[in-house]
Amino acid sequence: MAFNVVILAAGQGKRMHSELPKVLHRLAGKPLLAHVIDAARSLKPRRICVIYGHGGDQVPLAMAGNGLTFVLQDKQLGTGHALKQALPYLDPAAGTLVLYGDVPLISSRTLRKLTAARDERVRLLTATFDDPKGYGRILRDVGGNVIGIVEEKDASPEQRRIHEGSTGLIYLPTRRLDGLLSKLSNRNVQGEYYLTDVVGLAILAGIPVDAVSPQSLWEVQGVNSQRQLAELERVYQRVAAERLLDAGVSLADPQRFDLRGSLRCGKDVRIDVNCVFEGEVKLGDGVEVGPNCIIRNSSVGAATKLAAFTLIDDARVGKRCVVGPFARIRPATELADEVHIGNFVEIKASRIGQRSKANHLAYIGDSRVGRNVNVGAGTITCNYDGANKHQTIIEDDVFIGSDTQLVAPVRIKRGATIGAGSTITKDAPAQQLTLSRTRQLSVPNWHRPRKPVKGH
Repeated sequence: MAFNVVILAAGQGKRMHSELPKVLHRLAGKPLLAHVIDAARSLKPRRICVIYGHGGDQVPLAMAGNGLTFVLQDKQLGTGHALKQALPYLDPAAGTLVLYGDVPLISSRTLRKLTAARDERVRLLTATFDDPKGYGRILRDVGGNVIGIVEEKDASPEQRRIHEGSTGLIYLPTRRLDGLLSKLSNRNVQGEYYLTDVVGLAILAGIPVDAVSPQSLWEVQGVNSQRQLAELERVYQRVAAERLLDAGVSLADPQRFDLRGSLRCGKDVRIDVNCVFEGEVKLGDGVEVGPNCIIRNSSVGAATKLAAFTLIDDARVGKRCVVGPFARIRPATELADEVHIGNFVEIKASRIGQRSKANHLAYIGDSRVGRNVNVGAGTITCNYDGANKHQTIIEDDVFIGSDTQLVAPVRIKRGATIGAGSTITKDAPAQQLTLSRTRQLSVPNWHRPRKPVKGH
């Protein structure tokens, strides 16, 4: 059934103590609002309308390019007033699902339950809380039918003892919305037009009202403070870790694991503590990730071992590689199978051929490195002249001695050997030793300068 989605995202979030609009604070690496939009999109709605207010254009600018309709709520007069701003942009022939930009973990499964109505009716998402403080209370008659919602600040002591609360998420018949919203009153403690009052008005108008519940309470937890944001971050990470564990991934400590995107793992993958996965990451069968690694928008081939403190960013790593510790693999890098990249080695925008090695203290940038190449410690490719990047080509079976500078553009031909301590500015011929050194000189009778002795 086609429907509209309206996401209320105009609130200031005073308790966040931040100039950034609350819905743009990040959870698991992306704005709270982006999580809600993704959940809504998964149901393929007819349109998504975002009501924004506090922070000016920061919200539409941050979410630009997402095919959304943004509507300004110039004055924050309540949730009912916010929804009314969206009416001109909604398809009246479709229902309307109202979501909140600060309730980021709502699941597609729960939203499908909420939008399952096939006729014109109101559907609420309610939940039973051990401590319902802060939630509007669900009022039911003796037969268990929903008859209204009372906000906590307007509730009587008896009503406050009710544990079933309104999450605020609601599905409404769009063609009836104008009439219902026009009857809202702000005669309440907060002086606002509550969307929750629509429930009582719908019942008076003879519109059926149902209530459904989420599978997990964390789905409806909102964010109103930095503390709540941190708590929800751990909920998100715990759920993500549990899913990986259930799929057979070995996590050294599920409480020290952070996923900020999507992670696909093969069989027998092992992940040590304090690793962060950002964007889209794929780990092949038997991959081992050491502690404190960061992998971003990258793929790692089967049986590869990543040692501690390795950073892989927008790169492809082949099978049976050994990378790290303290290695940095930067964007546009491709490592073929069985490559070894060791400690304090940085590679950028380069292709490294099968069974090649750079095991210590090297920088390889804008390079094409062949098979069976050994890059000695302290080697760097001098690829940037201050204005342009230049390419270094190292063909198969090359041996590069330690402390070598390869000044691009330059080609080291197949089977060449570069002597340690060389600065190579011209192409090196195949199967020959090339070196560039000044003559070693010793100066007799030379004395090292000494500081004067104090007091003399």
